[in-house]
Amino acid sequence: MEKRRITILGSTGSIGRQALDVIRQHRDLFEVELLTANNSTDLLISQAIEFDANAVVICNEDKYKEVADALQPHYIKVFAGMKSVCDLVTGDNIDIVLTSMVGFSGLESTVAAVKAGKTIALANKETLVAAGKIVMGLAQQHGAHILPVDSEHSAIFQCLLGSAGADIEKIHLTASGGPFRTWSREYIAKATRAQALNHPNWSMGSKITIDSASMMNKGLEIIEARWLFGTPGEKIEVVIHPESIIHSMIEYADGSVIAQMGHPDMREAIQFAFSFPHRLTLDNRKLNFAELGSLSFFAPDKEKFPALQLAYDSLAKGGNMPCIMNAANEAAVAAFLQEKIGFYDITDVVADCMAGAEFAAEPDLDTIFRTNEEAYAKALEKIAAISGKRSF
Repeated sequence: MEKRRITILGSTGSIGRQALDVIRQHRDLFEVELLTANNSTDLLISQAIEFDANAVVICNEDKYKEVADALQPHYIKVFAGMKSVCDLVTGDNIDIVLTSMVGFSGLESTVAAVKAGKTIALANKETLVAAGKIVMGLAQQHGAHILPVDSEHSAIFQCLLGSAGADIEKIHLTASGGPFRTWSREYIAKATRAQALNHPNWSMGSKITIDSASMMNKGLEIIEARWLFGTPGEKIEVVIHPESIIHSMIEYADGSVIAQMGHPDMREAIQFAFSFPHRLTLDNRKLNFAELGSLSFFAPDKEKFPALQLAYDSLAKGGNMPCIMNAANEAAVAAFLQEKIGFYDITDVVADCMAGAEFAAEPDLDTIFRTNEEAYAKALEKIAAISGKRSF
């Protein structure tokens, strides 16, 4: 395997940090070309120095001088702003672009990398939620390869490698159930920020952890799977698997089911995307089947977790509806993290925005960006109305 040159969009976040740990274990096979961050200057600077990055981008332009002054003695080029990110990801010196920016903000730079024909290690699921049809079409047009980094989609991808072109009967998308799996709806309604951030299995950023608690994350993954694997929503089924050992499963027409298994560790999926089609050693916890005991599976409760049905509904509607759902959810999750609204207010805001949105059946990219802005603004209006009536 030849050495691969890696760009990490969002290097200071959870996925970005774990990706750098993968590179740290294989410095002979991977090198860092470009790192980007929004605000975390100290960590970005230390990462750039440790991995001898060719360049960095600090998206918050007000922090450019701080980063530039710190990296000037190390001869690391420093840029600022999202336009710089979009320009730099197209460079000939980059083989793989890991897109791990949070939320809709990752779409623009991912599209730029796709148009440049890069291999995309996709950790930003919102890119395909908001604009899946467009992005996959651009990837085909420009010869870009999109490799999944979400643990579930990486699992599906790995299961499909041995399918020899067989048609998928069903995708079984596993979910831990989050911190509220065993809670009643009445208790979930009173859940605090701290309780929602207390995920039982995975260590993730705050936004995705809240999405996991509401199961909106699984809803987003349903839509992501539809576009990555060309599988209609009615063939994608969510199953609760609290142990998070089986990361997802593929069922074929003859009833055979193939699963991918491992302890919860995002580095496995990240490394596979970086090294594909090769497999490398990883300093991680290995499965001991004799010690595992039993594995359990349950159907999800859509009454307790209405986000799942909202995702299926948005996918069935198509057009810009998944983008509307995603934008409203981003605004509502941010408000919940700021303790402005309650837990179930998140999905109430999303449902209201979906019901009252301007629908576009065949949106182009400009329409997607406009839809995101308008839906986010509409969600903020609904959040203001809710927070004005409630006390916490």
